[in-house]
Amino acid sequence: MEIRPYKSSDFDQIKTWISDKQTHALWCADLMQFPLEKHNFENILKENNDTPLAVLIDGKLAGFFAYLHKEEKLKFIILAPSFRGKGYGKKLVASAVKYAFNNKAKSVQLNVFQNNIKAKNCYLSLGFKERKIAENAFKFNDKFWARCNMVIENNCTE
Repeated sequence: MEIRPYKSSDFDQIKTWISDKQTHALWCADLMQFPLEKHNFENILKENNDTPLAVLIDGKLAGFFAYLHKEEKLKFIILAPSFRGKGYGKKLVASAVKYAFNNKAKSVQLNVFQNNIKAKNCYLSLGFKERKIAENAFKFNDKFWARCNMVIENNCTE
């Protein structure tokens, strides 16, 4: 697994990974337009000072995440559908955490909706801990979703 800076040419693949409104909402809490549009996607990342990163598996674009240095926060984590269910999601998140720790993060946080059970279980299995739950944080259709903020500490003593 390799992490490299996002290239504008990556967008055409990334946009195909989010095919419906619920997946989109789970991924970005509607902070971006649906369907994804390149200009909006890249502007949101730039406005938020996010560092957008692409994840390659065997040389193929397989995932994406953004890292917000000032908050030590992972955002917009997504894995291409063809790589899901094979353990790559866990490897992607572990690599993202390693990236943050290598960039001097003392801890790494992320948000996940409580109903995104697979993602939350992935984070828990890597050592993330629940820090705060915001009930009714997001409304999708006529239902409210709770958002969980999770954190993992850098226990490296170097």
